[in-house]
This record gives sequence, structure tokens and C-alpha cells, in this order.
Amino acid sequence: MKHDILLKGTDLKVSPFAFGTVNAGLDYDGKDADDLLNYFVDNGGNLIDTARVYYDWAPGEIGRSERVIGDWLRRCGRRDEIVLMTKGGHPDKDSMDVSRMSQADMEYDINLSLNKLGIDTIDIYFYHRDDKNQSVAELIERMEGFRKKGMIRYYGCSNWTTERMKEADEYAKQHGYSGFIANQNLYNAGAKYMKPFPDKTMVTVDAEALDFYRNSNNTPMPYFGLCSGFFHNLKNKGEEAVKESPYYTPKNLEVAKKINDLCEKYNCTITQVLLAFYYYQDFPIIPLVGTVTIPQLEEALGSTNIEFCKEDFNF
Repeated sequence: MKHDILLKGTDLKVSPFAFGTVNAGLDYDGKDADDLLNYFVDNGGNLIDTARVYYDWAPGEIGRSERVIGDWLRRCGRRDEIVLMTKGGHPDKDSMDVSRMSQADMEYDINLSLNKLGIDTIDIYFYHRDDKNQSVAELIERMEGFRKKGMIRYYGCSNWTTERMKEADEYAKQHGYSGFIANQNLYNAGAKYMKPFPDKTMVTVDAEALDFYRNSNNTPMPYFGLCSGFFHNLKNKGEEAVKESPYYTPKNLEVAKKINDLCEKYNCTITQVLLAFYYYQDFPIIPLVGTVTIPQLEEALGSTNIEFCKEDFNF
């Protein structure tokens, strides 16, 4: 896997998918984390994603994921080989409708992130949610403040609507800023036909958003790349096992058949088809992939080596 994607508006060349670490400290830690992260980097991966909130909604340690990555960096000394992303400003789990994106909130989060990660500068820092009670001017200037202090190199957003991203883009252009260079929203092979996702604070990419990405410096980095296991469970357990999933729609049952046909045609796995879906779009899309074992990571890495056709993914 090569670092062959130059993020628009930056000098960062990154791998086709990012290693997502939402389960760091739960499913792997210590030597297991070293083995997993080293395997990713040794095989050409360089983009690693975490967040201040990972995994503070589970009992125990706050900032667990950032601590695991920081421990790995201290032990293995590979900071210069990776592009590191983290996020701040996530609401408290018991009050998801109450914003935590004030200046004080963001300063609190970013300082804890830098401390846990054991680094001086975050490569790409994201707002984990949006707060529409604050203007895009306030929010962009806040990130610019962090950038000017050397705390971050670039910044992005997560779960922002297209309308707000356009406003932010316009403000950044007017002031000579790079603005948001990446966005983390919900997008995958089943998103087009899914029912509304239960968590209303998560924003799903639609046709308008895709058009925006084609014509902006904002690169999509979607989460839920494997559709929360919907297509895997449908294949392995049958319809009864997935009827409560938001992906369970007549159109996605048709997509499932196409995915299974591609698995047969290319002798590959559902995971590999779902990841290749991103690689064969008409502009760069970089999914977040949260594997927890080396065999899972090996399978994901294999998705970059299969020669699909763009027409395979006309879902």
C-alpha cells in the first residue's frame, strides 16, 4: 500500500485508508497495539485516526485510545512515519444535544490530546461535531488560533452539513486560510439506500455533499465503512438477523447481491469489496477502518491490491 493520495490543500501524502482506533485499549493494548500499528505502518499505512472521546463512554479510563497511540509512539519512535489525526469537542455522552465546542472546551480537549499522545503538534485536528449556535467565523478562527500556536498543522470537521461546510469554505477563502481539509461523516456502500440513522448528531453524505467534495479542498474520510456489519451478517446469518438495521431496505438487498457477485468474481471478501467501493469513486475518498487483529488488518490491506473496475461499484 502506497502513500499515493495528496490531500488537497496540504503537503500530506497519505495511504488509501486510515487506521481507526476507536477500540484501542479495549481490544488491543501494549504489545498487541505495537504489533498491530507496526504492521499497518510496515505495510505502507501512514494515516492514523483517533479522538479525545475514544473511549470515554466505556467504564474506566478517559482518553484510552490516545493513550494507546501515545504509548506506541514512545516505545516505537515512528512519529515521523505517520499522519496523526484526532478530534475534540464531542458532547458528553449523557447530553448529546448540549454542545462542548466553546473556546474553553476546545482548549481543554486539545491540551489533553497532546498530552496523552505525547506529541507537540497534531497533523489534522477535527471538530467532532458542529455547533450551529456558533458562526463558522468563530469556529474557523478558533482552529486558526491552534494552528498559529503550532498545536496543529491542518484542521477538519466531522458531522457537519454541506451547507455549513460551504459557509466555512467561503469564510476561509475570504481570509486566505486553507480552511477545513477533511470531513468525517457517515458514508459507505449502503448509505444511499439506508433509513435515517438513529443518532441525529451523525451526518450522512448525500449527492449534494459528494458534489461539494468534488469541487472543494475538503476530502471525505467516512466512518462506518463496513456498514456496521450489515452485509456480512446478511450473508452469514440471513435476513432475520439484520431486520432492525437501518441498512435493511429493498435497495440494499439488491446491493448485497451485487457485493456477493463481486466476491465471487474476484475471489475476495465482503470487507474488501466495501473498502474498494471508496477507491473507485471519481475523486479521493479515504475511509476509516477499525481493525482489531492482524488478520483483519491484512484483509483490509488486501483491498488495495485487487483490480476491480469502476463499473463494479454502480450501486
